[in-house]
Amino acid sequence: MSTYQQSIKDASTGKASLFDRHLGFLQGDESAAKMVSWLTSPFKSAPKSQNLAGDGPLQPSFNQNDSAFDNNTRRSSVAKASKPSIVPASKVQYNYSIETAAPPSGWAKGQRESGNIDRATPTSIAMVMNGVWDEGPSATTQAAEHSDETSRMGSTPSKSSAPSSHTSMAQSFVKVEADDNENLLHTVKPRVATSSPLSSQLSPARSVTPSDLGPTRVEETARPVKGSPQAKRLSFRELRPRTSIPQNLTPTELAQQSIHAAYSSRLNPFALHEDEYRLLRTYICHLHVTAYLNIRNRILRLWVRNPLVAVTAQEAAGCAASSRWLNLAEIAYEWLLRNGYINFGCVEVPDTSHLKVRRYKPKRARRKTIVVVGAGMAGLGCARQLEALFKQYHYRLSLVGEEPPQVIVLEGRNRIGGRVYSHPLKSQDSVGIPEHARCTAEMGAHIITGFDHGNPLNMIIRGQLALHYHALKDNSTLYDSDGQLVDKGQDLMVEKLYNDILDRASIYRHRAILPAIVQGDKDLIEDGRDPHGDSDAMIVESESIRREQSARAGSDQLENVPGGIDKLTGKAHMVTGSRRKAAPALAAEAMGWHLASNVLASRDLNLDAVARGMEHPTLGAAMDEAVKQYQFLLDLSPQDMRLINWHYANMEYANAANLGMLSLSGWDQDSGNEFEGEHAQVIGGYQQVPLGILQYPSPLDLRIRKSVNRITYDTDGRRGGIARVHCEDGQVIDADRIILTTPLGILKEESLTFDPPLPRWKLGPINRLGFGVLNKLVLVYDQPFWDVDQDMFGLLRQSDTPGSLDQEDYVRNRGKFYLFWNCIKTSGRPVLIALMAGEAAVQAECTSDADLVAGVTNELRRMFTDRQVPVPSETIVTRWGSDKFARGTYSYVGATSLPGDYEVMARPVGNLHFAGEATCGTHPATVHGAYISGLRAASEVIEELLGPIEVPSPLVPASIRLDSSPKVSGQKRKAEQEVVRETAAAKALRLDKIEQEILVSIFSEIGPQPTKVGPKKGSNPFLLFSTDKWEECKERLCESRRAATPNMAVKANKNEIRKALGEMWREASQETKEWYREKTSNNRLAYSENAATFDARLLSWNERAIEIRRRWLEEQPDALSAEEQQSMWIALGVHDYDRRAKMKSGYAERRGSGIKMETV
Repeated sequence: MSTYQQSIKDASTGKASLFDRHLGFLQGDESAAKMVSWLTSPFKSAPKSQNLAGDGPLQPSFNQNDSAFDNNTRRSSVAKASKPSIVPASKVQYNYSIETAAPPSGWAKGQRESGNIDRATPTSIAMVMNGVWDEGPSATTQAAEHSDETSRMGSTPSKSSAPSSHTSMAQSFVKVEADDNENLLHTVKPRVATSSPLSSQLSPARSVTPSDLGPTRVEETARPVKGSPQAKRLSFRELRPRTSIPQNLTPTELAQQSIHAAYSSRLNPFALHEDEYRLLRTYICHLHVTAYLNIRNRILRLWVRNPLVAVTAQEAAGCAASSRWLNLAEIAYEWLLRNGYINFGCVEVPDTSHLKVRRYKPKRARRKTIVVVGAGMAGLGCARQLEALFKQYHYRLSLVGEEPPQVIVLEGRNRIGGRVYSHPLKSQDSVGIPEHARCTAEMGAHIITGFDHGNPLNMIIRGQLALHYHALKDNSTLYDSDGQLVDKGQDLMVEKLYNDILDRASIYRHRAILPAIVQGDKDLIEDGRDPHGDSDAMIVESESIRREQSARAGSDQLENVPGGIDKLTGKAHMVTGSRRKAAPALAAEAMGWHLASNVLASRDLNLDAVARGMEHPTLGAAMDEAVKQYQFLLDLSPQDMRLINWHYANMEYANAANLGMLSLSGWDQDSGNEFEGEHAQVIGGYQQVPLGILQYPSPLDLRIRKSVNRITYDTDGRRGGIARVHCEDGQVIDADRIILTTPLGILKEESLTFDPPLPRWKLGPINRLGFGVLNKLVLVYDQPFWDVDQDMFGLLRQSDTPGSLDQEDYVRNRGKFYLFWNCIKTSGRPVLIALMAGEAAVQAECTSDADLVAGVTNELRRMFTDRQVPVPSETIVTRWGSDKFARGTYSYVGATSLPGDYEVMARPVGNLHFAGEATCGTHPATVHGAYISGLRAASEVIEELLGPIEVPSPLVPASIRLDSSPKVSGQKRKAEQEVVRETAAAKALRLDKIEQEILVSIFSEIGPQPTKVGPKKGSNPFLLFSTDKWEECKERLCESRRAATPNMAVKANKNEIRKALGEMWREASQETKEWYREKTSNNRLAYSENAATFDARLLSWNERAIEIRRRWLEEQPDALSAEEQQSMWIALGVHDYDRRAKMKSGYAERRGSGIKMETV
């Protein structure tokens, strides 16, 4: 192995960085490898083995101290692999060699809270989301008859031949013509992932989850045809929910997880979203807001903890701690679903198409067609979300005689991804990346800018597709224009000066009016408690107070101000601060600068002449003026000027435009919405993300080489609500709705015509917003000559006049090759990508490849004088400004832009909708922003088809107070006594106390329920050894660490302990190992004996428990009413409780219990 190969292997080795690491388990098995292999199979054949790490497959490691599969985890249906481990015993690894996000094995539907929830089936959502319930008893009865079968369908046994429910057996439907040069799409056959049985504990209550209602007739309710029969609408109150509140979590722990889930979904856990406020403002009071937020956050928790499994209606209903809040759960669930906060991405959602509906209508409506123009992240995300929504709302659509609309995606190129394009390299001899991954270079989007705080790509990349990624580090080195390294101290001083200049220019930013929000009780939410009682006023009645509070907040001096620059993205990092700044001389001295002679410490910078003297002031003009005035205060050297302009170039990279083109008042209008966490690059190509969205869970109807040149749409119904898409090849496609996701550059170029022409209010932001250019020069070498451990290094550019102190002399050249990305760890080849930003990006459009390569080679040779810098073996130059399908890279806030232009860009015109990064005001110029805009467009379409969310009135039933009983003279019969109205909380406490007394009676007589010892407990000699030696090894390592450092509080981490345990096991004597092997054999024998008698013991225990329960009730006839007794028996799964009780589930485990399952 060469030094280069060894350095790559060492650099790529690190701990696992899994999406589910916070859930308490590490996941990695063959299914992850199959999924990744499937995603990349069009480009490179899958390897024969499942080797992802180089030395062996991904192998999770944990001991019993890790709570590896705790009951809080929203689990997949496969708690254990259906096949023997694929990891050789000799190649057990305790660290993943590549950061990945392997999903739970099997990729099947599974459980969420093993202690409380039985897996909801795909049809569980049918009865609620589609808004109907049958008048007669047949729906409930037949649903129950199929409930056991349905639950088993969600968890295919390991010996069954049925495929996983997350496996698509269909081939990709892509119309493609032969093209040897550019065609990257082929027919993809997704691989069938193995599935495994559930290992679960049944909940005490069963939900109605029909898999096939068969002859059951469900009456029409939603938007009934005139003259049709009415049926009552199913609400969450008519649904038998599964509890989604884990019993093994304290309310505070549950609340913290739910709050984290809200933050991870771009939502404030303590306040209503603007759209939520508009929906609920006339229906709930301030007390109810707290209950709503608790429920909404708990629903998000289910999704965030396992985005491989769609959240069902039963689970959402189970997030309500009281039946009083069920309507709130229904509204929260539908709002989250419609707006793409749950059940989005590459997840199989519940399909209700099989349900039989009796309709009363004159004729069947024509099937609608939705056309999505553009197969980038916005278009594919929108199409995938529409398909998912149509599946989940299929039943409701059928009530009005409509089939789910057909979704067609048109793409002018012969590839997908748009500005996400991973160009395959000529040589696919990779080193340091998974064997199945392609060697690619990113032509467009490159970086995932933080996984935390709500980035939806987190769920898709790490939680669903399990793509390998490389976490970036800001360990850059800067080289001066002469090739010498820049002193880090000087670099830091200039960076602080640049941030100060940017901060002072930002004083003139437009002060955004923050939307007034309605908050819940933060203390109650953090404690996981719901409010009690009611308040008289609805939240709409307090709007005047909220407006006053908003006005006071707007006049406050604290706001978001630039707190520094993120070198990886070039974007300003915003912090809370004041517009008032210290005198520049004092600020400079605090940074470490020495003032020039005869400078007064009180002298200030005055940028008013630029900021207020120009009709359309720009950020560049204000900052240039600040630099000039600072030159009177400080003795800035030419190197200082080069450093300042390097930071200029980095911001031009973030905005794809010269700073002189950015609006001074609005250049950072998206501030405050930045995601947090590590930045990352996808190993093997970012294009795997749109490819996964295209293919999974079923292929979208994609039609490539369909360039659109004209769109006819309808604004007032005169065209019958029909739109038409005209393609360059002459094909015309009729559509009911069009989602246009073309880049802003295409709209500005006016190469796409509209009939009727777009209105002036739409053309305004199209013309005012800017659309910039960023270009790249990809350099591929046979061997690296740079430090492969650095993710990037920078180059200071010389001014047009060498040694100049004039800021204008640096504008033209400062962005040319100013930054080099080291892509070895993501491409598997020695690859550098040189960025060209600002004016340099525009110049590259008309500069030859040879001149660019020669220029960058000279610069590299100047930087690495002690090494031989060869001519690259392969080069690729991007010219996005000349691309007929893009005309640029991403949008920016132009000098003439107005506040709200991005929001206006997003507004539909008739049946023509718009999506793309230029329509996402909160996250423009980003891949995740494009995807979010696709979710928003899909929400608009579903609302046009179904109407707005219907809010029942009253939304929250009035609380029932306990009335005091009047004094009664003499003895009265029970029937004559006054009825005391009991609150729901008091009733719940009473029933819980009775249940505890019954269980105490059962356990005291026959003991606890028999348990089946798991085969994994003590079934591995090394695990037994680790359990016994864990504390000893831990203490030994801690003592060793303390001896080597003065810090007496230092402790060994779990990975170090595991590694040491492995060494101890290898060094252990044969006698020791034999003792543990014998103990393991005994454990397996004990398990076999336990399993052989388990079914009979469990059946006997169940029967005796039922008899004891019945006897207790007979001895306490007044404890429960007849209705409460009936509910208890039904919840336990017992029917015929007047005779010999028969168990449906009850105390018994479903799998292997030996009890015949019968239906209520």
